[in-house]
Amino acid sequence: METDESSGALRLTGVLDTTATGTVRDALLARLCERPGPVVVDLSGVRITDRAARRTFAEVRREVADWPAADLLVVDPTGRTAGDELPVWPTLDEATAALAVLPTATAATTELPPDVGAARQARALVLDGCARWGVDELAEAGCIAVTEMVNNVVAHAGTMMTVRLAPRGDTLHIGVRDHSPRQPTYAGLVPVDTAGGRGLLLIDTVARRWGSTPLRDGKLVWAVLHTEDERP
Repeated sequence: METDESSGALRLTGVLDTTATGTVRDALLARLCERPGPVVVDLSGVRITDRAARRTFAEVRREVADWPAADLLVVDPTGRTAGDELPVWPTLDEATAALAVLPTATAATTELPPDVGAARQARALVLDGCARWGVDELAEAGCIAVTEMVNNVVAHAGTMMTVRLAPRGDTLHIGVRDHSPRQPTYAGLVPVDTAGGRGLLLIDTVARRWGSTPLRDGKLVWAVLHTEDERP
């Protein structure tokens, strides 16, 4: 797998079978974490040997569907990876042309250290983004979600983190990426006399959907907030 510098597409060459799908998945997710916006993956130099391997790209696209400003487009001259869940073009030129007419990915991103001031900086990013994107009604819920996501990194991961948020219609998508393999554990309601343990509960309360995607060097915790959930 290499990056085509002229187009920005990821180009795969060789044979893709089930033994290599994990490597491809990890590389695609890493690329989608690096920068906001859709990624084009060029399969014109790949021979895919079985149906399960062909499903890898649709599965990755489903995995990132709720990430902020992330999508996957595929170039496949054979058309065998095409399906309802995966946009496929026969040539790189056609995929690039389709990419050019898509709305420009709008996102706000910041890198934060795992210290006590990180949550305050993340909230400032949410407040500014909600104001610029016209989703002010999501500012309070977004601040609650991002505070808990960032505080979990500070308390449990202790690594640098990337905070990214992006609007999509009347929704706000928030993602916090860290470099710890430890996955968040949601246990539901906690006893009222128990200290702590409410971070994920708060996220679950304000977000329509949320989850955690394992990455090869950490994870990305994401949440999706809807404006209609905040209206009287």
